[in-house]
Amino acid sequence: MAVRAGTVGSVADEVRIGAFLLAARFPGCDDGEVLSAAVETAVAAEQAGFDDVWIAEHHFMSYGVCPSATTLAAYVLGRTERIEVGTAVSVLSSQHPVALAEQAALLDRVSGGRFRLGVGRGGPWVDLEVFGTGLDRFENGFVESLDLLIAALTQERVSAKGAAFRFREVEMVPRPGRPMRPVVASTSPGTVQVAAARGLPMLLGMHIGDPDKAALVESYAGTAVAHGHDLTRIPHVAAGIAYVADTTSEAVAAMKESLPRWLEPGLAGYRPVDGRTYLPRDARDYADLLCRLHPVGSPAHCARTMLATIERTGIRHLILLVEGAGDPALTRRNIARLGAEVLPLVRACPVPPNKSGDG
Repeated sequence: MAVRAGTVGSVADEVRIGAFLLAARFPGCDDGEVLSAAVETAVAAEQAGFDDVWIAEHHFMSYGVCPSATTLAAYVLGRTERIEVGTAVSVLSSQHPVALAEQAALLDRVSGGRFRLGVGRGGPWVDLEVFGTGLDRFENGFVESLDLLIAALTQERVSAKGAAFRFREVEMVPRPGRPMRPVVASTSPGTVQVAAARGLPMLLGMHIGDPDKAALVESYAGTAVAHGHDLTRIPHVAAGIAYVADTTSEAVAAMKESLPRWLEPGLAGYRPVDGRTYLPRDARDYADLLCRLHPVGSPAHCARTMLATIERTGIRHLILLVEGAGDPALTRRNIARLGAEVLPLVRACPVPPNKSGDG
């Protein structure tokens, strides 16, 4: 029998649904308007009954105009009362892990434990040049950065004698008010193994479907068990996109019209730090893929799709990109419908019902 996180009686049995905010800038939008809309989206998600909000971090591109996920998370924590707020993700390759640990501990304390930290390796982008961390931090320094981050979050005092970080012992102030174990964006087999060896939850991206997610969970499980970790204490997270309309055909048509307007200029904004070739995805093909993989459709279709992902992958924490329409009013309507018409169906049903008809 395959080993899978999320077995009966585990912490991962609780279904959690979050909103995933990229602060995506559609053509003709002002950066301030985009960021204000992202904040209002987070507030609306709390009111609609979502469990958490996760904020992405990007630099020098319109794909997402939030350059500091922790900073925006801090503001959102101040605007909300119940909902948890996380980073998806803070990029380790372009910042100091001890400084990030300090920020995470600070937000944990002032929010009463509502902050969640997600981290990732990032990419070979021009950010590395601008911030002076260099390509080597991306190619070879992720494990050292991650281990130093974990130490700074879990130990009273830390020091470093590695290739990238060398400093005398210092006291970590403030200390988190609870154990903090970051979620790790895992888009490659190597990163899956790094997370598994440390027993850290994975964040799996919206660019892959359920079979690929399930395979990564299986690969993770073997390594995690071999290192003595309890899979029932490791709740992975899966990202997707969600849009609700009266019928599935209406929802898909809306997303296929709107998403390429954001994706085409946004994906082109990724610039390698060196001479390597980067070919962006075709925006229309990517939009079509996202609509096929994720809950884009009628309320019933969306609920079935989410339940199928939970069943196939064992991942019971889904975070949903809700900004796909590119219009703040439509985003708020999308969130309201998800909260009223979809989330209750998902939380009430332990297994996916039969898939038939448009719903």
